[in-house]
Amino acid sequence: MPNTYKGTKLKVFSLNSNPELAQEIAEHLGTELGNCTVKQFSDGEIQINIEESVRGADVFIIQSTCEPVNQSIMELLIMIDALKRASVNTINVVIPYYGYARQDRKAQPREPITAKLIANLIQKSGADRVITLDLHAPQTQGFFNIPVDQLVALPILADYLSTKEFSHDVVVVAPDHGSVTRARELADRLKAPIAIIDKRGPKDIGPREINIVGKIEGKTAIIVDDIVDTSYRITIATKALMENGAKEVYACCVHPVLSEHAIDMIDESSIKELIVTNSIPISAEKRSPKITQLSIAELLSDAISRVYENKSVSVLFK
Repeated sequence: MPNTYKGTKLKVFSLNSNPELAQEIAEHLGTELGNCTVKQFSDGEIQINIEESVRGADVFIIQSTCEPVNQSIMELLIMIDALKRASVNTINVVIPYYGYARQDRKAQPREPITAKLIANLIQKSGADRVITLDLHAPQTQGFFNIPVDQLVALPILADYLSTKEFSHDVVVVAPDHGSVTRARELADRLKAPIAIIDKRGPKDIGPREINIVGKIEGKTAIIVDDIVDTSYRITIATKALMENGAKEVYACCVHPVLSEHAIDMIDESSIKELIVTNSIPISAEKRSPKITQLSIAELLSDAISRVYENKSVSVLFK
């Protein structure tokens, strides 16, 4: 990419959910973040002021729709509307973490498909393109009628893991059947076999029977998933792996939601290290010596550069 986009029609704005990542992205692009203020009225309503001209600009908004989820979404929608009314050329929404993505289908009768609702709101507000990272369900791209570039953080995680000198042979573990594809991709990059945590029994009635498909005895197990939320899934998987002979357990998850008592559970578990990205910022009270956070700023800045210059983004998916 060019050394700088300063003075061009490319403008990058950050809202409140992930300003540190937005600043990193701007630095990679050799530009400065656009000037805008995001405030709240006394009743909690959001007010956004764009404090520079954006007429004819190609604007990229950086906003993870993470905690506080609903406020982050409203900030994004209001910003899109403000830009639309300011005569920009294009509005490109960069959503490192796409909230509500786990509600992508009707799992039970009379349930909403909220991932589709959010897609509708983003489009109706006036967005022209979405850039996101590791959607919980890749088919969520089909909920949009505008271009969606879904980037993947797996190469970043794999590059980090490949620098570590493990004491034992590695096996990559899928914590459930839905994670097998992701586990296989990481295993291919690390040239390692895979194992699968097979859970049996109803989710809502007591502990589930856990079986491990694959050889993990005497090995370093690496659990891979897209989201670490309560951390229940990876800590239960870790317990099962250690009880079945694994020597040590690492976990890597793209999006560190880390809600409820997640940090306590991770610290009390046998997980040696949890590797995540900065798609969601980790607050001071959620930090742990076991957690390593990798930056996705270069990946996102490369995508922004390619979109702005009308180049293919597909090379970033490899």
